[in-house]
Amino acid sequence: MNESGNNIVNVVLFEPEIPQNTGNIMRTCVATGAVLHIIGPVGFDIENPEFRRASTNHITWAEYTLYDSWQDFVSKNDGEYFFMTRYGKVPPSDIDFKAASENANIYLIFGKESTGIPGEILRANLDRCFRIPMAADCRCLNVSNACAVAIYEVLRQLNYPGLSFTEEQKGEDFLEENYSYDETLRRKRK
Repeated sequence: MNESGNNIVNVVLFEPEIPQNTGNIMRTCVATGAVLHIIGPVGFDIENPEFRRASTNHITWAEYTLYDSWQDFVSKNDGEYFFMTRYGKVPPSDIDFKAASENANIYLIFGKESTGIPGEILRANLDRCFRIPMAADCRCLNVSNACAVAIYEVLRQLNYPGLSFTEEQKGEDFLEENYSYDETLRRKRK
């Protein structure tokens, strides 16, 4: 949370079309403490049991809000907006998210699977566009993968606020306590 007591990282999906991607992103948001914002129209029924299955029931724990349009979202959310697009000219690691988060929430905005974020929105925010570096022959990453990469870059710069550095459910020393050490299984290093 930033000084105003709000969640630092917010993920914004602009008109998502594929329930499995949104479900995966919802799960990542739960795991990272990020808030999810979904701008409609949405290409699937978020109340459908199949979506619940796609989100592996993380919808139960997710903090999310639905919006009718881009204008509806913008009118209700102040903060620092950053846009993931293949047309961005800097990687997320070049953005100083720590400075951006000091007095404002960070919003990472991702476009719909088929067409991305509308060009008019991107053009009005060129200095806030970023891309994930990849092989020249690859057009893009899956949006849920790209979202995870971007969220964790923000959190890395902030030293993972509120996240556990150890295994909490089975215990930090689970492997040492439950599996014997066998020298023959160890990979020899040269």
